[in-house]
Amino acid sequence: MLGVIIIRHIPNILSTFRIIFSVLLLFIKPLSLLFFTTYMLCGISDILDGYIARKLKCNSSFGAALDSMADLVLTFILLIIFIPIFPWSKWMLYWIGAIASIKLLSLTIGMIKYHTFTALHTYANKATGLTLFCSPLLYSLFGLQLTASLACITASAAAMEELGIITISKELQRNSKSIIYLMGSKKQKI
Repeated sequence: MLGVIIIRHIPNILSTFRIIFSVLLLFIKPLSLLFFTTYMLCGISDILDGYIARKLKCNSSFGAALDSMADLVLTFILLIIFIPIFPWSKWMLYWIGAIASIKLLSLTIGMIKYHTFTALHTYANKATGLTLFCSPLLYSLFGLQLTASLACITASAAAMEELGIITISKELQRNSKSIIYLMGSKKQKI
């Protein structure tokens, strides 16, 4: 019985480890082997937590919120680490600020409307996560301008879509695939 209980909590344990590994990144030399190893552990935990939750059929609102919180912690920490060390253009910083403002507005509306943390697991948010996760590799191949543009375009689309979904939905649907899917779904009341 104890084994079953522990197994059902593996996705949440992985999300919690992502938060811990993210915080550890603050104390590791950026772009070092240890940094990339820890960073990869964060990425692997992000992939595995959702996969295991779906396979074990132990999805929960708490787990979805914890996963989203772990993603936000990792993103915030990476910004803290990378903004001071890269030669960002002003337009890049303004764009990042605009995306953060849209995400904050979305979270605020969600908190007021649903009385809970409201980050969604849309395809666009997943694409943004993948783009951000691949950014160190993309940076080494294509440089900062192209990598930042790709990440900001993806993140902008995801942030605006999430704001739209939270604004028009009557019920919180953390696993909304997209606003297009939501608009066509007969199950969702708008």
